[in-house]
Amino acid sequence: MPYVRHWLRNSILLFATAIALGLVAAHTELIQPHDLQLDRTIQTNTRTGWLNHVMEGVSALASPIAGLLILAVWSGWLLFVRRKPTKAVATFLVVAVGWNSTQIAKALVARPRPPRQFMLDPEIGSNSFPSGHTAFTVAAVIAAYFLLRETRHRRTVLVLGVFAVLLIAFSRMYVGAHYPTDTFGSVLIAGSAITFVTGVWHTWLLPQLHRVPLMERYGLTQEREALAREAAAAQGVAYVPGQTRAGAPGTPAGGGRHRKHAGR
Repeated sequence: MPYVRHWLRNSILLFATAIALGLVAAHTELIQPHDLQLDRTIQTNTRTGWLNHVMEGVSALASPIAGLLILAVWSGWLLFVRRKPTKAVATFLVVAVGWNSTQIAKALVARPRPPRQFMLDPEIGSNSFPSGHTAFTVAAVIAAYFLLRETRHRRTVLVLGVFAVLLIAFSRMYVGAHYPTDTFGSVLIAGSAITFVTGVWHTWLLPQLHRVPLMERYGLTQEREALAREAAAAQGVAYVPGQTRAGAPGTPAGGGRHRKHAGR
């Protein structure tokens, strides 16, 4: 997981921007009529029988049940199969926090869902702003990019990730569950939460990860040694096996909190 400079300030600014957008959209007439008009344009001009089923299926791929299964399988594979506990925990945190941060925004903004008569499958439950489905997709794409950002697949992840986010966002408007502002707000909310997580990770969580017995059992020390070796090579500094920072084994001396490869 990369370290983001000024992570606290940036996360607060992003979150405040998203909440302000949501409040304006939900409680004034500046955005609401345009949101509803765009929703109705999409639904009127594109809905057909076969596409209805496709878009409902696409939307279900980022549903709460599907999201939980994807997150559990992904994190479990990294931990138990790949034996990469640092990456497993980091991936879990990025997706879980980025996704569930929407619940805070939903409570603060309290925007009602679009009119039920326009929904293919009427939604019940939480408020409309922001879209949890879209936020899950954003968080999953960012987590995948963090894992692969130093490989030749990073551009592929970005391209496919942007497509996935747009597709899920479109599907949520298509089925009538969200306004356009809801899906855009999800990007801001998830981005703010993940920015916050990167700072907490490097400041508090990563240095203490070795204290969890399960982490050592599944190869934490070996993973940290490999990461530290890569970080030292990228920085052009000497790697000292077993060197620690704040109790975290395998961290190269002098790396600091701003090192590029730390605790991916």
